[in-house]
Amino acid sequence: MFHILVVDDDKNTRRLMKAVLERENYTVSLAEDGEAALEIMDNTHIDLAVLDIMMPRMDGYEFTRQLREAQNDLPVLMVSAKQLPEDKKLGFLVGTDDYMAKPVDTEEMLLRIKALLRRAKIVSERRIVIGDVIIDYDGLSVRRGDEEQKLPQKEFLLLYKLLSYPGKIFTRIQLMDEIWGADSDSGWETVTVHIGRLRKRFEGWSEFEIVSVRGLGYKAVKHV
Repeated sequence: MFHILVVDDDKNTRRLMKAVLERENYTVSLAEDGEAALEIMDNTHIDLAVLDIMMPRMDGYEFTRQLREAQNDLPVLMVSAKQLPEDKKLGFLVGTDDYMAKPVDTEEMLLRIKALLRRAKIVSERRIVIGDVIIDYDGLSVRRGDEEQKLPQKEFLLLYKLLSYPGKIFTRIQLMDEIWGADSDSGWETVTVHIGRLRKRFEGWSEFEIVSVRGLGYKAVKHV
């Protein structure tokens, strides 16, 4: 499950983008300007940003400039009513990966997002290969040789998220928000329960493990 940050000062645009992206099974966070977007990124792992240019406090140019100065290679798709060549040129100069003019064709936007994620090697073939182990996103399955396990959706998404970013620490709250949704009635203890189930399910599999980081959360470690 990939997490997209929509940054736009227009509430209706944010709502539309959220609805379109969630229909494609993306997790979506919303921000009204660049400053709010950076605050979200401090606490949440984001896979791609869809970004307006003209916003209060911090505009899209400055947001992207700060990302790149911090050596953050987050894929950025600028979506703006500014259509002059010099506007687009400035967007690319500060570090955007792609640029679309409003009004946006949402189908084209989705195709561009998939292309950016693929280019960033986030989506790839929608599977993760670790030695002889294949984690298949579309099949919600984990296979090693002739052995195959079909996982419940939440368990699979949790495992896939961790193994997509080996070595990266995710807090329980981050995982809760990304897998179950910020509006879920479940507590963060649910993450602990699902981690326990995953560990038991893959006990004895030497290719990877889920490690607890005391006081912080969890990370996946590959051993191949």
